[in-house]
Amino acid sequence: MTHHPTAPFPDLPATLTCGTTTVAHYGYGPGADDRPRLHPVTTLGGITVTEERPADHLHHLGVSVAVPDVAGYNFWGGRTFVRGRGPTALDNLGVQRHLARPHRSPDGFTQELGWEAAGVELLREHRTVTATPIASTAWELDLSFVLTNHGDRDLSIGSPATNGRPGAGYGGFFWRAPKEAAPPAVFSAAGEGESEVHGRAADWLALAGDGWTLVFVGATEETRRDPWFVRTAEYPGVGSSLAAHERLPVPAGGSVVRRIITVVADGRLDRETAAGYARRAVAR
Repeated sequence: MTHHPTAPFPDLPATLTCGTTTVAHYGYGPGADDRPRLHPVTTLGGITVTEERPADHLHHLGVSVAVPDVAGYNFWGGRTFVRGRGPTALDNLGVQRHLARPHRSPDGFTQELGWEAAGVELLREHRTVTATPIASTAWELDLSFVLTNHGDRDLSIGSPATNGRPGAGYGGFFWRAPKEAAPPAVFSAAGEGESEVHGRAADWLALAGDGWTLVFVGATEETRRDPWFVRTAEYPGVGSSLAAHERLPVPAGGSVVRRIITVVADGRLDRETAAGYARRAVAR
């Protein structure tokens, strides 16, 4: 199955600005990327805090919504984890096809996407992305998505963890940060370090690198129940897991709704400052 998501669209690519500062670019990358992504994303001071197609994981694309198993189809990229076989190259890759961008402004947009595989639309997504300056050294990226099953058959979302790979419950919102000389620090209100925060739910989670900090905030009660997927030692990445331990049903006519607000800050924030930003994000 061949897809051409990079075909020219009159309303893509897009940029996000905070005042006069461009803080993110959005669209499909060069080549055969099968989902749109935000990259590069920068702090107000100009530090790039995303990475695209790194050598360690070519299917990591900045900030995106990526799911490794929708009814057996791979919307993440790379190999598929098969129970009893491990990571396996399969002809099961799906594409997030751009359909429309009904609203657009310098600081945000909405987008309609069709999640298609084998010539069939499995899910229809409504995505909303906005950028808001909140301080002289910080801004918020607000990303929400609604995945709706318009078909007449029930579907479910899975992950390598639900298919037999312990600890690999990734899938959903995912942010690939740049790899630096030293791994970034990661902490939440309750713990610090990859082993203490990975696979656990928390209202917010912070990733702090060389001159930058990202504070990820679950902006709805349902989103806050999803565990965080965290990597720092192998590579720097944070995701909010839709199916960390068991498959997530999406019945015919049903929807999955999630919202993540990410504070993008210059400097290395401490826990108290990160918590303050997180409180303000959900109170806005």
